[in-house]
Amino acid sequence: MYLSNIKLTQFKNYERQALSFSPRLNCFVGFNGSGKTNLLEAIYYLCMSKGYGSQADQYNIRHGDAVARLEGVFHLDDDREDKIVVKLRKRGRKVIERNGTPYERISEHVGRYPVVIVTPDDISLVLEGSATRRRLLDNSLSQTDPQYLNYLIAYNKLLENRNAQLKELDGRRDTTGLLDVYDAQMEEPATYIHRQRQAFAAPFTELLREAYASISGAREAVDLEYRSHLNESGWGELLAGRAEKDRILQRTSGGIHKDELVFTQDGHPLKRVASQGQLKSFVLSLKLAQYRLLERSTNRTPILLLDDIFDKLDHERVRQLLELVMGSAFGQLFITDTDPERISALVSREPGIDWQRFLVAEGVARNEAEWERFLEEE
Repeated sequence: MYLSNIKLTQFKNYERQALSFSPRLNCFVGFNGSGKTNLLEAIYYLCMSKGYGSQADQYNIRHGDAVARLEGVFHLDDDREDKIVVKLRKRGRKVIERNGTPYERISEHVGRYPVVIVTPDDISLVLEGSATRRRLLDNSLSQTDPQYLNYLIAYNKLLENRNAQLKELDGRRDTTGLLDVYDAQMEEPATYIHRQRQAFAAPFTELLREAYASISGAREAVDLEYRSHLNESGWGELLAGRAEKDRILQRTSGGIHKDELVFTQDGHPLKRVASQGQLKSFVLSLKLAQYRLLERSTNRTPILLLDDIFDKLDHERVRQLLELVMGSAFGQLFITDTDPERISALVSREPGIDWQRFLVAEGVARNEAEWERFLEEE
């Protein structure tokens, strides 16, 4: 599976742009702020029905415009093609169409075109709170299991209602029975989500270790532990034991929304002992492990988006990473960088393949002839 072409209209910094892609390697090179990352964001949006960050849909519309449109064609493994259109409005719901037919539920689109993105901000997976690591779990499992995504949506809505009820009670005991109703309704999605996360953890950890060893040259050993309140007790027992605490705090203090992934290096907390290069290698390894697990679970080769990944990696780690991602086991790759010489060296590593390359500078996509002239000028 690969994305064969894309059209952007009034998306981010692009007024209009149309690009055709290689099934293998595609490189976007240019200065910071030229629009390289926005192209990756557009590709991710076509795959996942939303942007990678937490930004609201309206902020993906070009400043001064009221609407935006993305259009892409995915070439599938059985030689079929899917045309996906995303329509965004500053006011009103977004619309996603597949081959001319709008989805009734946008969640039905997730997982159809598996994708993994690596960005500089992914360092937050190690350095920030547990919510960032749960998003990694949810992103992975939502692409492989539609029921997981449905249950996650249901659980989060019920959690919001339960917290609103606790806040309305303002520390008083619930005499309405509404909390009991929420507790009962949350049990099925919570149990399912916990079970799927448990099943995810072991194979993901093994793939993480393999990816990190490949990038680091096996200089350090890393590990992952999945922690959850439901590892120790059932749903009913958990809420009963925290009822008084929830009443005082006016929020739900226990549940799968508190799950955690704990990262270690040589048995020590990763974020306390790892160097900048080791942290970035670890984050890359997380995403490469996610890639392999998606590939295994969906029977499709995911699209891999690598945004400015070479910063803070030493030469040896860059070499190891390039050898890994340029291997035949990976499918379509999109890479952004500010260094044309580095990208030129990357492209030239595989002279037997007819690479299609793109240069993005000052927001303008250029063809291969202009790419060559740019390199000569540099």
